[in-house]
Amino acid sequence: MQEKDFISYEYTTKTVKAKDQSKAIDMYEAFGYEITSVTPSTLNGITISLKRDRKQKHKTELKKLERQSEELFETINNLHAQKTRGASIFAYIFGIVSTLIFGGGMSLTMLEGRGIPALIGGIALGILGLTLSFVNYLIYKSAAAKKTKQILPIIDDNEEKLANLLEKGNSLLSADLI
Repeated sequence: MQEKDFISYEYTTKTVKAKDQSKAIDMYEAFGYEITSVTPSTLNGITISLKRDRKQKHKTELKKLERQSEELFETINNLHAQKTRGASIFAYIFGIVSTLIFGGGMSLTMLEGRGIPALIGGIALGILGLTLSFVNYLIYKSAAAKKTKQILPIIDDNEEKLANLLEKGNSLLSADLI
């Protein structure tokens, strides 16, 4: 009878956005995980099932590096979202105001019996509301570009830190094979 080498595994699942799938897989493979399956989960997300040898050498160091990497990964994702967050909030509020002005102009033009001054005032308000809507887009693009320019060096710095952590994790795994 032939003896089999038994390996016990630890299993875990991680849910990430679909756009981050390859980054997450690379990250967890650097810490000794093997991908067992990838399934779609929530809206715009996927669940990655992972396994790793339970008797991995340097397990505590790998766990520590893994936690640090997950925090950096989350920080990078938050920074990417922050590039347009403030500009989006401003654009929504400014868009609502310009729509209300446009709607006020429409209401003035539809009033019967108010005469020519109400019609002219309504048309002027409508044109103002439309103009503000177009200006809103330009303001949004400018604000988003400015914030992106500020945040990109921080994102690059964090991605470099993440790459260093992944290299450390991978070198710990390579040390096991030597």
